[in-house]
Amino acid sequence: MTLVGDYDVDGVSSTAIMVDFFRQIPYPLEAIIPNRFNDGYGVSPTVLERIEADLIITVDNGISAIEAATVCAKRGIELIITDHHTPSEVLPEAYAIVNPKLLTCKYPFKEICGAQVAWLLLGLVKKELDLKIDMKQFLDILSIAIIADVMPLIDINRILVKEGLKVLMSSSRPASIIIRDFLNKSIITSEDIGFQVAPRINAAGRLEDASIALEFFTATNNNIAYMQFEKLNALNELRRETEAQTTKEALSQGNSSDNVIVVSGEHWHEGVVGIVASRLVDYFLKPAIVLSCENGVAKGSARSIGNVSIYELIKDNQTYLSKFGGHKMAAGLGLEASNIDSFRSAINKSASKLDPNDFIPLDDLVGVMPSSEIDLELLGLLDNFEPYGEANSRPTFLIKDGEIVEIKLFGKDKSHSKISVRQFSHERKIIELILFKKIFNMPDNKKLTCSYRVAKNEFNNRVSAQLIINKIYDYPL
Repeated sequence: MTLVGDYDVDGVSSTAIMVDFFRQIPYPLEAIIPNRFNDGYGVSPTVLERIEADLIITVDNGISAIEAATVCAKRGIELIITDHHTPSEVLPEAYAIVNPKLLTCKYPFKEICGAQVAWLLLGLVKKELDLKIDMKQFLDILSIAIIADVMPLIDINRILVKEGLKVLMSSSRPASIIIRDFLNKSIITSEDIGFQVAPRINAAGRLEDASIALEFFTATNNNIAYMQFEKLNALNELRRETEAQTTKEALSQGNSSDNVIVVSGEHWHEGVVGIVASRLVDYFLKPAIVLSCENGVAKGSARSIGNVSIYELIKDNQTYLSKFGGHKMAAGLGLEASNIDSFRSAINKSASKLDPNDFIPLDDLVGVMPSSEIDLELLGLLDNFEPYGEANSRPTFLIKDGEIVEIKLFGKDKSHSKISVRQFSHERKIIELILFKKIFNMPDNKKLTCSYRVAKNEFNNRVSAQLIINKIYDYPL
C-alpha cells in the first residue's frame, strides 16, 4: 500500500498521522510526498512511475486527479482518494472518494482540512478492525494542520484545536517535545502555531523537499526530531530572504486600480508565491494572484480577502488555464505565460460584478480600549475565547489619532517597528505597539490611527500584554 500526500503543512500532517497509525498496527506503508519542483502537485505521472503497489491512498489531494485515476485503472491499481478541496463537475474514477465537499456526502462539517479527513477515515478503520489505538494521540499534529490550513475555528474545528493544543503540551511525541522547547511557553496558542511553527513546517516543501518535515513529525527519538527541526529553521530563514525580495518585485507590478491583483515574474521561486500573494492582499486589500514563469509556463498561488471566493473567480475563467484547484480563500493555478494578460483582464471583469462589500476585510473592531485597561486581567479574559483563528478572530481595538512619541526599529534586519503612542492627549500612560515586517516612518502630523490586537508575550518567565498592529488607516475614520 502506498500513500501519496502533499507538500504543505496539511499534506505533511495528513501523511504523518497515517504513517504513525499504520506503524502502530503494524502494517507496511510506503509514504510519498511529491517534490514541488520535480513532481508537481499530487498523484502526478512522475509519482506514479515510481509506485509499485496494488493500492494507492491519497491524503489532502486527488480530487482533480482525473489522469492519474485513468493510469491507475490501466495498471490495475485501486485508488482511494481522501481530500477536502472543492471537486469539479467531473470526478476521478476511483475505488472510493472521501471528501466532505462531495454533493453526496452527508458529513455535517464541510470546512475541514485534509488531515481531518484522513484522521476521521482512520477512526473508521480502527472501529472496523477493533484496534486498541487512542485517536486522541494524533490531535497535536491534527491541530497544527487545521490552524495552518486556515480552517474556520468553529464547530468541530474549534474543539479539535482546543484539545489538540492540550495534547501538544503533554505529548511524548519527539516532534511535540521539540515544538514545546522551541516556543518555551506555559501555554501554546493557535497564533503560536500559525506564526511560529507552521511557517517552519511549510519551509521544507516550499524550498527543498517536504520529506524533511515528515521526518520531523514521525521521528522516533528527540535527536532525530531536533536535527530535522534545525533543517526546517535554516530553510525558513532562506524562505524569508527569498520572500522579501520577491514581495518587493511583486509590489512594484501591482495595479491598485484592479479588483484582483495579478502579477508574474521570470524565475520567481515557486515555493514562496503563496506567501507573496498573502503579502499583496495585506498591502492592496484585494485578492491577489502571484505567478512564477519559466520556459513559457506560469504556475502560481492565489489568496483572497473578505467574502470573495477566489476559487469561484478562477473557475469562471478556467478557459485560460491548464489546471487549477483550491477553496474559497486560497487556490493554485497554472497557465501558459502568453495567457497571463488575457487572464488578468478576464478575472478582473468577473470580479467587477461582485458586491463591493465582499472585498471589505473581515477586521471587526470592538471599539476603543482605554490604555489603563490593557493589563493581565484583560489577557486572562481574552484567553477564555481561545483558540483564535479563521472565523474566530482575536478582538481588535482602535487607536484614533494617537500621538506618536517615538519609533524604534528592531529585529535582526531592523524590519519591524515599535511605535510608542499616547492614545489621548490628557493621558500620561504611553503604550507600545508592534508593527511586524514593516518599517514605519513618522508621519507629518505625528498621529497614528490603527487597529490592533492584544496578545500575550512571555519572555524570561515574565508575562506581559503585547499590542500588535493589524492595520494602519491612512484615511479618516
